[in-house]
Amino acid sequence: MVTSYAPWRGVVAAAATFAVVTPAASQSWPQRTVKFIVPLGPGSGSDLGARMMAERLAKRWGQPVIVENRPGGDAIPAINQFIGANDDHTLLFAPSSTFIAHPFQYAKLSYDPKELIPVVRLSETLTTLSVPTSLAVTNLAELVAFARKGPNKLNWHALTSLNDMQTQAFNKFHRLEMVRVPYRDGTTMALSDLAENRIQLFSSSFAVVRPQVLAGKARPIAVTATQRAEALPNVGTVREQGYPELEFDGMVGVFALRVVPAEARERIAKDVIEFARDPEVVSRLTATAQIIKTAGPAEFAKALEIQRNNAVETVRLTGHKPAQ
Repeated sequence: MVTSYAPWRGVVAAAATFAVVTPAASQSWPQRTVKFIVPLGPGSGSDLGARMMAERLAKRWGQPVIVENRPGGDAIPAINQFIGANDDHTLLFAPSSTFIAHPFQYAKLSYDPKELIPVVRLSETLTTLSVPTSLAVTNLAELVAFARKGPNKLNWHALTSLNDMQTQAFNKFHRLEMVRVPYRDGTTMALSDLAENRIQLFSSSFAVVRPQVLAGKARPIAVTATQRAEALPNVGTVREQGYPELEFDGMVGVFALRVVPAEARERIAKDVIEFARDPEVVSRLTATAQIIKTAGPAEFAKALEIQRNNAVETVRLTGHKPAQ
C-alpha cells in the first residue's frame, strides 16, 4: 500500500485552511506589479497559459502582471528564485510535473516542497511521446521493437522531472537500452535535435513539440493522459497501447508562498477560474492539447497528493535511487 509522501501533507493542510475572505481585504491586493515565474521556456503550454492569464488579470487588478521564463536546471533554479524572493507578489506558474518528482530525483533538495502552496489549477496539459518523422516508428510497440534491435542507438530526453522518471521506468520495465541526453534548455535545444533525428524520443507537452509536428518533422506516437486529446484524436493513450506505467495527467496551475495573504490567494483562484471560461483561452489552450480543468486550492492540493503517491509507486516498482 502506498502512503502519502510526508513533505506534501503540509501543503494539503495549508491549501485547505484559507481564511474567510472579506471583499475589502481581497481588493487590497495587488498593490504593485505581480510576477509569474514559469520554469519552462516560451512556447510551452504553461507559458501560453501564464501569458493569457497575465493579460486578463492585469486588466482586472489594475496592476501589471509580467511573465518571467526561467527554463533549465530541472526547474530548480526557477523554484529557488520563486522561494528566495519571499515576495507576496511573486507567484509560480507551472506544471506539477516540473517538481512533483524532485524528492525522488535528488537526495539533497535545495528547497522544501511544503513551501509551494497550491492556489489554483488552470488546465491539464497533455504530454506526448514524440519521434522524428524520419524514424520508421508510429506507436510504442514499434518503438520498443526498434530499440531492442539496436541497444544504445536511440537517444531520448524528457522535459520535466516526472516525465524523466516515467521514461526511465518505461526503459526499465521493458529492458530497453536507450541513452538519456540532458539539456540545459530542453524546450528549444531538444526540440531542434528531435527534428534533426539527433534524439529519437522526446517526452514533453504537446505545446512544445507542436511547431515541429506542424512542420512535418516530428510525430507524436502516444499521449500519457487517461483520455485522448481533441487536438490529437488519432494518437492513442499509453494505456490503450499497453504501457500504463507511462500514464499521468499533467496539471498546470499557480503556486504561492505563505507570505501571500489567504484572501489574495482566494482572489487569484477566483479570477483565474473565471477567465478560464473565456472562449479565446479555451480555444488556444485546446489547440495545444490542453484541457481546461480548473480547481480551487483544496481540490488542487488533493490532486497533487494523488500524483505524488503515483510517483511513489513508480519509485517502488523501479527501485529508483535519488542522485546524491
